[in-house]
Amino acid sequence: MSWKDTAEPLLVRMPAVRRPEGHVPFKRKLAWTGGVLILYFFLTNVKLFGLDIDASQQVFGQFASILASGQGSIMQLGIGPIVTASIVLQLLGGANLLGLNTQDDPRDQILYQGLQKLLVLVMICLTGIPMVFAADFLPPNMAVASSLGIGADGVRALIFAQMFVGGVLILFMDEVISKWGVGSGIGLFIVAGVSQRLLGGLLSTPFLGNQNGILYTWYLYITGQQATGPVLAIDGLQTLFLSPGGGRLLALLTTLLIFAVVVYAESVRVEIPLSNARVKGARGRFPVKLIYASVLPMILVRALQQNIQFLGQILNDQLGSLPAWLGVYNNNGQPVGGFFYYLNPIQSPGDWMWFLDATTNPVWQILIRIGVDLTFMLIGGAIFAVFWVETTDMGPEATAKQIHNSGMQIPGFRQNVGVIEKVLERYIPQVTVIGGALVGLLAVMANMMGTIGNVSGTGLLLTVSITYKLYEEIAEEQLMEMHPMMRQMFG
Repeated sequence: MSWKDTAEPLLVRMPAVRRPEGHVPFKRKLAWTGGVLILYFFLTNVKLFGLDIDASQQVFGQFASILASGQGSIMQLGIGPIVTASIVLQLLGGANLLGLNTQDDPRDQILYQGLQKLLVLVMICLTGIPMVFAADFLPPNMAVASSLGIGADGVRALIFAQMFVGGVLILFMDEVISKWGVGSGIGLFIVAGVSQRLLGGLLSTPFLGNQNGILYTWYLYITGQQATGPVLAIDGLQTLFLSPGGGRLLALLTTLLIFAVVVYAESVRVEIPLSNARVKGARGRFPVKLIYASVLPMILVRALQQNIQFLGQILNDQLGSLPAWLGVYNNNGQPVGGFFYYLNPIQSPGDWMWFLDATTNPVWQILIRIGVDLTFMLIGGAIFAVFWVETTDMGPEATAKQIHNSGMQIPGFRQNVGVIEKVLERYIPQVTVIGGALVGLLAVMANMMGTIGNVSGTGLLLTVSITYKLYEEIAEEQLMEMHPMMRQMFG
């Protein structure tokens, strides 16, 4: 008896959002998408009951925007458990340990979806329990413990229960959008969180936030209410380009550059001509984009880095201190030396610009950290891009079957799945690796230069790419609404 026969009774009974039986009108899709987005923003403002807000620590740091996490709220875990479960499934699938044929076998597709949900629930526990019980990231409010008479551990259990509910809610919110809305829930939540921080970094004032926005800061410069220092001196340039409380010109330029590069990269493609064997004159093109696997595999790479850092924080908190070669942590719980320091990704210009006295670490340690971050993102981006393409039926074999089943063929070649696959193999694997490495490089460079609102480079890349694809999907949906015959042709 295989593991599938043993686990099938459980996996097929995992709760799921019902698929629509017919076509969902575009306006209804927008309504579902908007409703879930409003619910997400509402939940990020529902604070965990029993949590000592003043003593809680930011667990994910700049990873929070990528993981759509709401610090101290019921959305504390964000999409982290979903992403981690996807990493595990991709690794198992890549090693062919699952034995599931998700392309052609409906039974295996149901088992895969059930297994994914089960793994998400496991990851909620594996992430939330250490965060609440093994470390002091989310300390209980002792006044609540005293008033309820359940003690500190009872309040911790109550906090974890709320986080578990939040993790389950975001799982099904993602499924609702995937089946009834536009785009994917994961992408929508990332865009929502990053956009919120971008607007805050641009428009924030002392009346609206704790940190002055770029526009307000330049208003102070222009009106003479804040001095910049000698513009051509080092101090003046640092104030205008790099200082967190200054003009942050470099962050503004980097943000605009990333927007332009990603939009341009999305338009760079190799177009393979197609023709319909049954309908003369019916032609089309299959685009192989430079960023073929999209930017979404970067979530997996950054989530892996975040899990490594989370492990280091847990070990340091439990043991009091780690051996110097393994990790040295400051009072804020951030690694400043050892193995975990080198694996900690560059998050801002202050992490590496030694020539501006932004960091106290020796130059050689900073260079090693930059080299490790670049290597991790380049290789990790390429590897996870390949895994993403293979597990989402975007590889040469699956794509060839889709083209063949639609009645299309490549002009000048026989109408055969194997022939189409060989042609696609000339482009898809190479473009996938190059695109994944390119996205990794852009993410590191954006972090090193800094961005508006201190959004991570990966978060900014994800936001631009997801927004671009969302625009394309909305345009396609509108086209289908205007021409119902096209919906029948493309399914």
